[in-house]
Amino acid sequence: MEYYIIIAASLIIIFSYLFNRVSEKSNIPSVLLLIFLGIIGRELIGLFGIEKERILEIFGRIRILEVLGTLGLILIVLEAALELKIAKDKLKLISKSFVIALSGLLICMFAIATILIFSYKSMDWSTALIYATPLSILSSAIVIPSVANLDEKNEEFHIYESTFSDILGIMIFYFLVELGKSSSSVMVLGDFTFGLVVTIVTSVILSYLLIYVFQNLETKVKLFLMIAVLFLLFSIGKLMHLSSLLIILVFGLILNNYKLFFVGRLRKYLRPMAIENIRETFLMITIESAFVVRTFFFVIFGFSIALTTLLDVKVAIISAAILVIIYASRIVSFLPYKHDNFKRAITIAPRGLITLLLFYSIPEEFIFEGFKSGILLFVIIVTSLVMTSGLIKKDKKNDQEISEVE
Repeated sequence: MEYYIIIAASLIIIFSYLFNRVSEKSNIPSVLLLIFLGIIGRELIGLFGIEKERILEIFGRIRILEVLGTLGLILIVLEAALELKIAKDKLKLISKSFVIALSGLLICMFAIATILIFSYKSMDWSTALIYATPLSILSSAIVIPSVANLDEKNEEFHIYESTFSDILGIMIFYFLVELGKSSSSVMVLGDFTFGLVVTIVTSVILSYLLIYVFQNLETKVKLFLMIAVLFLLFSIGKLMHLSSLLIILVFGLILNNYKLFFVGRLRKYLRPMAIENIRETFLMITIESAFVVRTFFFVIFGFSIALTTLLDVKVAIISAAILVIIYASRIVSFLPYKHDNFKRAITIAPRGLITLLLFYSIPEEFIFEGFKSGILLFVIIVTSLVMTSGLIKKDKKNDQEISEVE
């Protein structure tokens, strides 16, 4: 049995690599191909005499999707932070991406919650907002690799926007959960604000400390140790109800922009060659690890999907309404700003890993039985296809411009 597991895992990694190559050529998100691979695997696995229900029971018992999703989220945010440069000339871009991410998230949340209230008469506002939040968050897991072929300015904007959307969405989600559990909204807001300030201060201090310690370690085996420490800090932060993802983001930004943060007296503690070597190798390991975790997450999600939920008319109608809201909210949030390619930017609104991760993190007391997971699948597939269409049109336009020049 163990050899079949090794063979299956190896084939999944190989397929994922091939899907990435296909994605580079066609702009079709590899995430979609991984989900379809999981769906096909679910249908074919019976041929080997293995019961689907037994595997799904194992997945559910060890909560493998939640574990993989959390690991993937940490690695994806870390990967994004390690590739973002902070400079004075980029402050306008960063602030613009933050405002668009926040406004789009809030508009989408309240509009989707309204749709859910209208669709499910017995759902209250607190539960509706909790369910609406995951569906309102951009997926940096899909955006970051998909915008790699855009020009530097647009690529950085979408990386910042999707990363901010992830972090803000997670913070709002857990704030709403705590708000739903508590009888005092003032107390929850106070705890949330205090936790946010503590997280930011702690993140900066820990980042300086980690970078200083690891630049002076002489052992060759230290990069996975650093990852383990970050995972540990993230998990401890979550147990303490802190915004742990900020720890990862701040660490990545400080490591990638160490010359900006190690100034004055701190500069004498800096070993630029050692830090540069750590940064480059750490980025490579993070990218590779994120690739593996993301691969298995989406394949397992595809495997766990019951296709019968897609045949539900109510699911299709609710999904269509949510999709209209997603793109309408992007139009509204982009209107106050000038953007190089407004139409393409509107199409880049995929949902993915973070949507699924938060959906599976909804506490039992807020679980609404009438909500079908088919809605998530519909939204993920359609938003990914729309983004693909927008990026393909961009490539065709570029090809046409090149041929005209020739």
